[in-house]
Amino acid sequence: MTAVAEQAKLNVLFEQLPDLVRADSDLVRRGALCNAALEVGIGETLFYLRIAAGRVAALERQPSPARQVSPSHHVQFSLHASGEAWHKFWAPVPEPGWHDLSALTKRGAAKLDGDITPYMTHLQFFKDMLASPRRLVREKR
Repeated sequence: MTAVAEQAKLNVLFEQLPDLVRADSDLVRRGALCNAALEVGIGETLFYLRIAAGRVAALERQPSPARQVSPSHHVQFSLHASGEAWHKFWAPVPEPGWHDLSALTKRGAAKLDGDITPYMTHLQFFKDMLASPRRLVREKR
C-alpha cells in the first residue's frame, strides 16, 4: 500500500471517532467530566478535536499543508504520532510497546505537548477513546 493510501486509511479510521465514542456508553460515562480541546496528529494529517462531557463535540481535519490549528481553535494539548505508530496502535491486537499511548510516548513514537492536565486527569478516557478505532479494524477481520 502506498504512503498516501495508508494515510487516507488512517484518516478514515480516525474520522469515525465521534460515532465510536457515541456508541460506547461506558466510555461516555467515564468521560462525563471531561471537557478539552486538543490537536491530534495522525501521520501527516492534523485534526482539531473538542471533547464536551465525554463526547466528541467537534472533529475537524485541518487544511493541508498547514501544520497549525486554526487560530479560532484554542487547544490545550496535542498528541502527534507517525502513520506507522497509529497503524500499529490500531492493530486488532497491538504488539507490546504499541498497545498504549503511554508506551508510544515512552518509546518516542508519539509526542505529547502543551498543558497535559486534562489528559492526565482523564487518562483512561483518552487512552480508550483514541484506541476505539481498533474496533473497526477487528470487525473487518
